[in-house]
Amino acid sequence: MPRKQRSLRVEAVVLHHSDWGEADRLLVLYTKEMGKLRVVAKGVRRLRSRKAGHLEPFTRSALLLARGRDLWIVTQAETIEPYQALRDDLLRMGYAMFVVELLDKFSFEEGSNLPLYKLLVATLERVAVEEEIFPAVVYYEIRLLKHLGYRPELFHCVGCGKEIQPQNQFFSFSSGGVLCPNCGRNTPASRPVSMQALKYLRNFQRSSFDADVYKRITKGVQQEMESLLQDYMSYHLERKLNSPGFLREVRKQY
Repeated sequence: MPRKQRSLRVEAVVLHHSDWGEADRLLVLYTKEMGKLRVVAKGVRRLRSRKAGHLEPFTRSALLLARGRDLWIVTQAETIEPYQALRDDLLRMGYAMFVVELLDKFSFEEGSNLPLYKLLVATLERVAVEEEIFPAVVYYEIRLLKHLGYRPELFHCVGCGKEIQPQNQFFSFSSGGVLCPNCGRNTPASRPVSMQALKYLRNFQRSSFDADVYKRITKGVQQEMESLLQDYMSYHLERKLNSPGFLREVRKQY
């Protein structure tokens, strides 16, 4: 970024915020133009703040930033899309928290990544409006892994290289993909994966999103895919995610 640049206009999604000083907030944004940014919103915790409503988590806003001593400062904010359904429905909120936590934990302040921004916006829109939320989130996880360089191999055995056959297989986090039964039985720490779950994961990986295609996924297969992907994410992050626990508690009420 040029040193002389004193202001910056961005389109951004607010990932999360925390209190900063007496009346300010520190925001973590994912922007269309600059990727992940930390910025300060001064005075937004005051009751009369005009910017506060435009800077809530999950909100997509147009922002004008001014360069501060250490961080950018929000000087103007206007909502593009509030995704109000993500705040009105606790289940949708839980999934949205998971979506933004994944991006926050996997990304760094290292410049623009337009495909990731578009994926984030499309996913929040789907979580806000789709009747079945789960497919939108799994599609997001699979595509996020691809953009970040952690795309799992789902079509050939990562042990012997042979094409995967229509039968139950194994999955290895350390090897980054599917193992055939022969290799999987001899690989420590590999875990079984059903052919049904693998079929859907492969479809998510190679096809564009179509909600109707995934309406027939059974609860058992959903749980299998969710567990596999979350554990795969945690393996690469080297830590557990926070939002899945909250999501599990919320789903008990539905």
